[in-house]
Amino acid sequence: MSAEARIEELKLEFPPIPKPGGIYKPVVQVGNIVYVSGHGPLLPDKTLIKGKVGDTMTEEEANHAARVTGVAILATLKNYLGSLDRVVRTIKMLGMVNATPDFETHPAVINGCSELFREVFGEDGVGARSAVGMGSLPGQIAVEIEVIFEIRD
Repeated sequence: MSAEARIEELKLEFPPIPKPGGIYKPVVQVGNIVYVSGHGPLLPDKTLIKGKVGDTMTEEEANHAARVTGVAILATLKNYLGSLDRVVRTIKMLGMVNATPDFETHPAVINGCSELFREVFGEDGVGARSAVGMGSLPGQIAVEIEVIFEIRD
C-alpha cells in the first residue's frame, strides 16, 4: 500500500506547516537525500505539546507527543515533495526528549515517531536512530525530532 493511502487509512490530520523559528530551511535536499529540520509536537489546532518527562508529563504522554511530531514532519515533507509516495526509506532519526536528569527511557518516547513511520512506510520507515534527553527544548516542547530520508524522483 502506498504511503499516501496509508495516511488516509490512518486518518492522520496534518497540522499547518510550521514557519521556521530561526534562520534555517525546514527541508534541504542533496541529490536523493532529504534532511528535515527539527520539528516539535504541533497539533492541527496550531498548539504545541509542552512538558518535561519525569516531571509534568508521563512517558506515555511524551510517546504521544513524539507521534504528533512525526505527523508534523510528514506534513512538511509532503508539502516539499508533493507526495509521500516519493519516500524510499527513513535513513536516520534524531529524537530529543525534554526530560528530568533521572529519566532513562528516551527510546520508548521516540518510538512514538518511529512506530508512525513504520505504519506509513512499512519496514522502510524504520532507520538508524538516536534518542537523547535534553535539559530543555525550545518553548518547553516535550520532544524535537529531525529526520533524514531517501527519496525518488
